Amino acid sequence: MDPADVTRVNRALNKLSKLYRAAKAHALAEFGLHPGQDVLLWVLAQAEDGMTISALADRLGVESPTATRSLKRMEKTGLFRRDPVPSDRRQVRIALTPQGRALIPRIERVWADLADTTLGPLSDDDLAVVVRALEQASEELRGFVGGDHARAVLAED
Repeated sequence: MDPADVTRVNRALNKLSKLYRAAKAHALAEFGLHPGQDVLLWVLAQAEDGMTISALADRLGVESPTATRSLKRMEKTGLFRRDPVPSDRRQVRIALTPQGRALIPRIERVWADLADTTLGPLSDDDLAVVVRALEQASEELRGFVGGDHARAVLAED
């Protein structure tokens, strides 16, 4: 890649990353959420009976203390509850409350609206090319930064 293209690609990716995160933060603020909290809630919604903090952390690609801190920040939202695990008193299951579960379609709508706003009107073929390029770029970077770091970064969004 020649230097001019390198500059254009770097600038475009930096702008896109910052603007997308800012747009997501703006949209989620309506629900009192920050980027990353939407993903945490969505992951919890996939487990009807909830999941332990360690299972949640694993699904998010973070360490258990990181998941614990995220939950602590969200403690007063009323979007989830902590249930004891009968077979292990040291563990709790985190489960969405009805209020939290009702928020999931709204979160998914934010994601859909952001995708539409970000990419604009694309043909199915153009969309497939863009998604393939983004996925390939993510795979290249995952290999570059290493598995654990990449998982932690990906869990942020």
